[in-house]
Amino acid sequence: MIQLHPQAFASTGAMGVIGALLEQRTGQQIAANRAWRIETALKPVLRANDLDTLDQLIGRLAAQRNGPLADAVVDALLNHETSFFRDAGVLDLVVEAAQALQADAPGRRLRIWSAGCSMGQEPYSLAMLFEEAAVSRGMLMPEIVATDVSAAALARARAGRFSQFEIQRGLPVRRMVNWFDSIDGEWVVRPELARRIVFRQQNLAKDPPPAGKFDLVLCRNVLLYFAADVRTRVFRTLRDATRDGGLLVLGAGETVIGQTDAFRPSDQFRGLYLAGDANVAPFRSCAG
Repeated sequence: MIQLHPQAFASTGAMGVIGALLEQRTGQQIAANRAWRIETALKPVLRANDLDTLDQLIGRLAAQRNGPLADAVVDALLNHETSFFRDAGVLDLVVEAAQALQADAPGRRLRIWSAGCSMGQEPYSLAMLFEEAAVSRGMLMPEIVATDVSAAALARARAGRFSQFEIQRGLPVRRMVNWFDSIDGEWVVRPELARRIVFRQQNLAKDPPPAGKFDLVLCRNVLLYFAADVRTRVFRTLRDATRDGGLLVLGAGETVIGQTDAFRPSDQFRGLYLAGDANVAPFRSCAG
């Protein structure tokens, strides 16, 4: 077994190169006070490639450039921390806002974009909520598009397979039984729920948004990893994807205030942001 000594990870130059690789590929930055994440996150990559130090990893990366090793490094550094029904009150508000939007556009199927979806817990949570709302409120099931920069995370999301630990994080037993099957020690999402979501790879910092306009865009706990100039560019991408009068949902520590004029705080749905300037009318209808 390879012994990984703490002093082996102390090369500032190596850590700078790896941080630059992450920023080049994804636009995300690792703050100086979180540099320990590089060391911790890359230990499995070092073991898998029979490497002892970050400097050795840099040498291997220089030889392979854009090969699978670079992909593995970037994926290891991305924060995939998530859970089912994370900030459940926010997701309930999304359903309420969708009902108001639906009332203003009867018969039109809404479109929702979950940007930075990681391994799929957020879009699957939304799909469950809207399936339940279709039964209890007669709502039309929206189209849900979920994207992430990580191919590995998307592969997990598409497979819809979750460990016992992952399934217990935020998912009530009733919903677990209703929407997942226990197979070979994992919990697998049922096809009738999985078909409600389209997963696509997309780099928020570089790529255009998915085609078409969205009524609701969720981009939670992603913007905080971007530098100010990249964040401005991402806001532009989010606005391009959002229908006038549509809504943007950010994480609890994120805001549009002082960041962009493309969205403004919603008067009707506190904590959500309305796409458009002051001339864009708020909803005429309110969910009952």
